[in-house]
Amino acid sequence: MDKVMRMSSEKGVVIVTKSSCCLCYAVQILFRDLRVQPTIHEIDNDPDCREIEKALLRIGCSTAVPAVFVSGKLVGSTNEVMSLHLSGSLVPLIKPYQSLLY
Repeated sequence: MDKVMRMSSEKGVVIVTKSSCCLCYAVQILFRDLRVQPTIHEIDNDPDCREIEKALLRIGCSTAVPAVFVSGKLVGSTNEVMSLHLSGSLVPLIKPYQSLLY
């Protein structure tokens, strides 16, 4: 759990992923299209991968990956992120992390 909390608070926008997950890739592309360069943590090769997945589920992620954090707070997985985006609530949440040069 400590590792997840440490990872989630490293930068403004953090996405915990697996390299083989197509939904993880889709969420990464969404953030890049919104001019945000998130910190990506691929947990495939992490020796604590299973523990990280369990911790993400315990803190409220509907699926272990992708897990999106903004300002150290869990936003959620693909469904939650896409719902926020479609409702227009995602951009105000990530506005401080958008880059004009990206």
